[in-house]
Amino acid sequence: MTAADRRTVWITGATSGIGKATAVACHSGGDRLILSARKQADLEALRKELHAEDAVLAPFDLAHTHDITALVRSVWTQTGGVDVMVHSGGISQRSRLIDTSTDVDRLMMEVNYFGTLALTRALLPHMIAAGGGHFAVVTSLMGLFSAPMRSGYAGAKHAMHGWFEALRAEHHDDNIRVTMVSPGFVRTAISINALTADGSPQGSMDDATENGLSPAQCAGAILKGIKRNKALVTPGKKEVLGYWLSRFAPGLLRRIARRAKVT
Repeated sequence: MTAADRRTVWITGATSGIGKATAVACHSGGDRLILSARKQADLEALRKELHAEDAVLAPFDLAHTHDITALVRSVWTQTGGVDVMVHSGGISQRSRLIDTSTDVDRLMMEVNYFGTLALTRALLPHMIAAGGGHFAVVTSLMGLFSAPMRSGYAGAKHAMHGWFEALRAEHHDDNIRVTMVSPGFVRTAISINALTADGSPQGSMDDATENGLSPAQCAGAILKGIKRNKALVTPGKKEVLGYWLSRFAPGLLRRIARRAKVT
C-alpha cells in the first residue's frame, strides 16, 4: 500500500469486541486509525498492543456528545481527513418490556442512536468538503426485525437504519456511502454488559452469543462490505435466516418469535 492509498479509519467502540477486531484488521491492512471509546487508558493500551504509534486517540462517551463538534474538528486537523467511519460503539438490553424502566429505553436511544447520529452529523460536512467518505454502521439483526427481551435495543437499532437510509439518499451525490452492518450473534461481551430491567448489567454471556461468530470473522465481513460498497451486510450463522423470513415470510417469523426461548 502506498501513502496515497492509505485510508484513515475512525472506529468507535474500538477497545473491545467488533470494534477492536475491526481496528486490528484495519491496522493489519495498513490503514491509519482513529480510535474512540470511553476510557483513555484503554485506548492507550490498544495503541500499544497494535504497535500503531500514529493512531489518534479520541476518547468520548456516546451518551454525552455535547462537545462532539470540537472533537471532530480536532481529529480532522490532526489527521487531515477521515475516509471511513466505523460506528461500532453501543449497548444492548435483556429484559421484558413490561418490566423495563423507561430510563433504560432512553439510554438505548442515547447511546446507540443519538450518540452515533451526533458524531455522524458533525463529521459529514468535513467529508463532503473533502470529496466524500464512507460510513459503516454496526447495528444488529435486531435492527431488521425484533425478538423478545430486546425491545429498547431493537427500537434504537431500527431507528439507526431509518436515519442512515435517509443519509444515503440525501448525500449520494456528495460521494457519501453507507454500509449498514447487521450482525447476528458475535462472541463479544455485549450480552454481559447488556442492561436489565432496572439498568444493571446482566453480567453473564448468552449461550447464543458464546456460540456466535468470532469478532474477527465479523470484522472481515465489515471490511469486505466496505470494499464492495454493500448497502447491507449480515454476518452471522443460522440466525441470519430471520432476516430472510422477515422479508418473505413475516408471519412465520412472528410465530417463531412468540415460541422462542430468547435470553
